[in-house]
Amino acid sequence: MELDNHMIQVEVEGVGRRKIPLGTTLQELSKEIWPDTWRKILAAYIDNELRELTYPISQKSKIVFFGLEAKDGRRIYQRSATFLLARAAKEILPGCRVAIKHSLSNGLYGEIHHTKAVGERDLKAVEKRMGNIVQKDEIFEKLVMDIEEARELFHRDNQPDKFNLLKYRKEDFINIYRVGWFHDYFYGYMVPSAGYLKHFRLKHYLPGFILQIPDSITPDSIPPYKEQPKLASIHREAERWGDILEIGTVAALNDLITAGQGSDLISVAEALHEKKLVQIADQIFERKDALRIILIAGPSSSGKTTFAQRLSIHMRVNGLKPVALHLDDYFLNRRDTPRNEQGEYDFESIKAIDLGLFNTHLASLIQGQKVEIPTFNFTSGTRQYTGKTLRVAKDQPIIIEGIHGLNDLLTESIPSGNKFKIYISALTQLNLDDHNRIPTTDVRLLRRIVRDYQFRSNSPQTTLRRWRDVRQGERINIFPFQEEADVMFNSALCYELAVLKGYAEPLLNSVDKSEPGYSEAKRLLKFLNYFMPLVDDDIPAASILREFIGGSSFHTDVLEPEAATR
Repeated sequence: MELDNHMIQVEVEGVGRRKIPLGTTLQELSKEIWPDTWRKILAAYIDNELRELTYPISQKSKIVFFGLEAKDGRRIYQRSATFLLARAAKEILPGCRVAIKHSLSNGLYGEIHHTKAVGERDLKAVEKRMGNIVQKDEIFEKLVMDIEEARELFHRDNQPDKFNLLKYRKEDFINIYRVGWFHDYFYGYMVPSAGYLKHFRLKHYLPGFILQIPDSITPDSIPPYKEQPKLASIHREAERWGDILEIGTVAALNDLITAGQGSDLISVAEALHEKKLVQIADQIFERKDALRIILIAGPSSSGKTTFAQRLSIHMRVNGLKPVALHLDDYFLNRRDTPRNEQGEYDFESIKAIDLGLFNTHLASLIQGQKVEIPTFNFTSGTRQYTGKTLRVAKDQPIIIEGIHGLNDLLTESIPSGNKFKIYISALTQLNLDDHNRIPTTDVRLLRRIVRDYQFRSNSPQTTLRRWRDVRQGERINIFPFQEEADVMFNSALCYELAVLKGYAEPLLNSVDKSEPGYSEAKRLLKFLNYFMPLVDDDIPAASILREFIGGSSFHTDVLEPEAATR
């Protein structure tokens, strides 16, 4: 089919081919295709490149539109809702500072700093003002601005966090968003106007608030808030650590690195980890007469392996003699392993473990009996017995590290009073600035990309491709049980992204545009560009970060099930 110079042909996933005028925006095309539901479309991939809806289509392309069902859609909605909140808050509470801290349950936790305490009535007024801006469908305009002009703008507007962040930007120009009188900078794309943000909720949560948006399951409503007091507590601890280190933003971290204080920063950050490990070991010792099982669980790349070995050392200092029992050795034979919806072996399911045998062995061990321990052969996919036996004394708590550690089904034969559960994750205390938070999943993904390339022969493309399935497994098998933990350990290190930058950037740059993970690799590269590099010479061999970059004094090359079998 011949096309004239003013028309181009595009292929829209799920729709087919379309002939459109050159320069048609993604928003205009989405309105034409979905005249009744176009507001649910939040962005699109054009030939595997993430583009916002104001982007004009200039050539023959393959287009994939998406909404809240995609992670990039949820990021765009959340980012845009934060923009809306920041403007509304400044109008209701003039001179205030809005600071987004971290995710919590199914929302974002933040604080509004003002000359007076901000209460529920204030938040209701802010929420109402947000609704007014949405009703008017005010435009979110993107401006290209000289970097120094942008810094001056944020200096005048009393946004020192953005003024300082842009000090380290290498580009001459930057994209700034404006809604009405209010300007802001965001790392990532936005919706075209406030009218896309029909659903949000601002919940009072001392000393701040929770900003909630719809999720992929309920795109037209806000799900009920789920209280997570233990996770909230560990986030508060992370903020206190940030105060001790005098680091809350990337700009503050960059200032210390450029001032030559990186070594001191590493030492203090590692000392905070060590102090927390000692506290946990002491808690276990105080209950030594009852505790027989120590369970350690957390999402991928949390540093569980190094944590377990460091905790063992501190337990030995207290006079205990912990022994490890490896959950992988209790996998069902591969032919008996359950399969997922795609028909593939589901090694992350708790049903992939021989729970009957595992519980029988645990019960026998804590009663002082000798047990022959199996060994799982990942090559043949079978459980084997090689004559390896184990018997434990009362001063030998059994350490079990694995994704199901907090699920009572794993150890249902053991009374709760005999178990001590530890949840570990990397909950970074750093944010780019007041309105651009750093998701903990980004830290773990970068750790995994670096580790899997160095020690598991996995390309960054492979790691990015598998990450969605890994995250799905975490949502099913780990996060629902995290509040069951007796204690939580935050494995994030405030300096680590500056170190991971040097390892991850060349790997991410190797991801070809044709790869499914290209858009994510590009996003992570842009993210790492905010950090000044920090060499790893001063990182101790026992650091959790060494599990990912190498040089660990521990044996840390334990394979996760899916990595060992593919």
